[in-house]
Order: sequence, then C-alpha cells, then structure tokens
Amino acid sequence: MKVILSHPTGNAFVRAAAKGFLDEDMLYNFNTAVASFPGSLIDKMGGIRPFSEIRRRRFDARLRPFTNLWPWKEVGRLTAMRMGLNSLVKHENGLFCVDAVYKYQDRNTARLIDRKGEKVNAVYAYEDGAVASFEAAKKQGLECIYDLPIGYWRAARDLLGEERRLTPEWASTIKGFADSEMKLARKDKEISMADRIIVASKFTADTLKYYPDSLPPVKVIPYAFPKVGKPKRYRKLLKNEALKLLFVGGLSQRKGIAYLFKAVEALGEKVELTLVGQKPVSNCKALNTAVNSYRWIPTLSHEKVLKVMREHDILVFPSLFEGFGLVITEAMSQGTPVITTQRTAGPDLINNDENGWIVEAGSDKALISKIEEIYQNPEIIERVGKAAMETARQRTWETYGKELAKAVSENHEHINA
Repeated sequence: MKVILSHPTGNAFVRAAAKGFLDEDMLYNFNTAVASFPGSLIDKMGGIRPFSEIRRRRFDARLRPFTNLWPWKEVGRLTAMRMGLNSLVKHENGLFCVDAVYKYQDRNTARLIDRKGEKVNAVYAYEDGAVASFEAAKKQGLECIYDLPIGYWRAARDLLGEERRLTPEWASTIKGFADSEMKLARKDKEISMADRIIVASKFTADTLKYYPDSLPPVKVIPYAFPKVGKPKRYRKLLKNEALKLLFVGGLSQRKGIAYLFKAVEALGEKVELTLVGQKPVSNCKALNTAVNSYRWIPTLSHEKVLKVMREHDILVFPSLFEGFGLVITEAMSQGTPVITTQRTAGPDLINNDENGWIVEAGSDKALISKIEEIYQNPEIIERVGKAAMETARQRTWETYGKELAKAVSENHEHINA
C-alpha cells in the first residue's frame, strides 16, 4: 500500500506520521511547505538565530527523496508575522494567512494526485487542508483518510459558546468564533468525503457526535511523548511550603485559564504560579490584570519549556476544549505530574491518582480540591511524577508512527479483501 501524506507545517505528529509510513514502505510522497534535512544548507541556516524557525521543520534525512515543498505562502506568513505586517496574515483574508497556506498546500497536492502513479492507494490529509486533495483522490478511486487534530467545530461552538456566556469578561480570548460560514462548510465537506477519520483522543472522537450526517469509521491513536528526561530531583517540601504550579499554553479561556486564576487566588500562599504562553488578544482587561499578579513568560524555546517543567512541582492544564494537549506529554516526560481535565487527552494517558490527575472541566472548585489534597500530602508528587515518566517511556513517537501505519494498512487490506 502507498500513501500520499500532506500537511503544510512540521508538527511532531506529522513528522512521526511521515516516518511511520516511510518505515513501513508505505510512503509514496510527503507534501509540505518548509522542511530541513540534516546536513542541508537550509538546515545549517536554521542554526542562525533569525532563521531558527527552520529547525522546527527538521525531518528524517531519509524522507528527502519523497518530499515535495511548496514554501512561498508559509515563508510569507512567517516573514509577515516577524515584521508585524498584520494585514497580510489577517484571519481568512490575508494574502499569507493560515487559511491561505493550507489552501495553497491542498491545491498543489491535488494537482500532484492527478499525476500520481498507479501504485498510490490513499491520501492522508488534515483538517482545513483536504478538500481539493480529497476531490482529486475520489476521481482516482483513492481512499481518503482525514486527520482531525482538534475537536469538531460544532462541538466547539456549543461548549465554548456556553463558556462565553458564563465568563463574558474572558470571551474575547476564545478565538474560534471568527470562522466564516464558508470555512465551516469546507470542514464539513472534508468529513463528508473521508473514508476514515483519525483522531488523537477519545474527547476529539466524542465531539464528532455533533456532526449532523453519517460518519465514516473513527480511530483513536493518541500522540506520543518526547524523549524522557533524566531522573528528576523532587523537592522535599516543608510544612506550609508553597507548591510550584506551572501553566504552559495560550492564555485563553479555551484553556480554562480563568478557572486556574480563581483557584490560585483562593489557595493563596499555598501555591506559586508561573505562566508560559502568549496572550491571544491584547485588550482583555481580565487577562491583563491577572497576568500581572504572577510570574509570566510570554515565550520560550521547546528545550527551555522542558527545563521549566522540571523546575516545578505540577503542571496544571485545565483546558475546556483540546484535541490532545502536547504539554501534558511534555511535562510527564520530565517527571512532572499533570492536573488536567476530561476534555483533553488526559483520560487516554492518565490513570487518575496514579500517574496524574483528571478533574472536571470548567470548575475552579475541582482544581482547588485537587491542589489542596496534594498540598496536604506533598509526598505523592514524587510517586505520581515517577509513574508519569514511566508512562512516557513506554510511548515514543516511533510507536505512534507504527500504530498509525498499521491502522491505515490493515483497514485498506480489510476493504480490499
């Protein structure tokens, strides 16, 4: 079986998918916007600070002969953002907006599918970048496999719409409501053409129940953990010593940030909070006031994020709508236990009170109760943190790639049996 894989950016799960298909001799080609390969000139440029973004698009050198690059839209987007040319990246309408990048990638992939060889069996594409590719695939009789990295949009409108009503002072930080009817219709068209859907969490799978028509088979394949860090030295907390809490992610109410602030305020001197992440908007008064009360770091490199995670007792990630939540796996890989909600990949990775904690989404009381319990019994941090690290050790990105390739090939064999 041969697969055409398409995605414009180099996320960890895309790199693992490409490598997984390659390792199983299933990859026909990989289509993306920007990619560097070890030893190449562009990869060497990534070692220069102004071009450091390139290194985040680094792929296995063996993928080079299989890779097609269509960079100009994505390079334009990155350049416009760096230069503050906001009109060029304006949502849906900017020349170099994210939607333009995805559509450009999708159209180029479709043209390639029209010229594909006889050995191709399937097209694997992601949300917002699959319509043209799937249309071309259908004409060729190819299987269409759709990857939905975050929850389905109708579920988001329902759950986060209610959240905007409950916390209106935070409503401007929830950004998903700006999508046009045309964009939302494209999302539904992608699903309607899919022969199979791959998601990374049970929560994402559950959101597809909001889809108003019949669904193809949905398969949950959780993402993986980064390389496990060296054994962590856990603090021996003295009586009444504050817990060091960490939040990593966009400072949006989609991430449940307001409930975290309420919990921390109620807990007072029992906790210290550090925030790592950028504001989604600059004019939210509630957010601007809150961040001034805590240690706030707007941005860090991936390596420094992992270091900061190791320096804290607990990562708190109270998201209200999350397709996965890679910060969960990052913290666990460093031996830092996580408090998260049932609306993330937490339930796919965490056994409550064993290698982390799951609390009710949208509840500051649930956060207060759990953090208070840990504060009263701080010795459990080391036990749970070590179990979290052991969980991380058992699920690498190579494992994810193998599981994905196996699921794709086995289903194809079943269909054609």
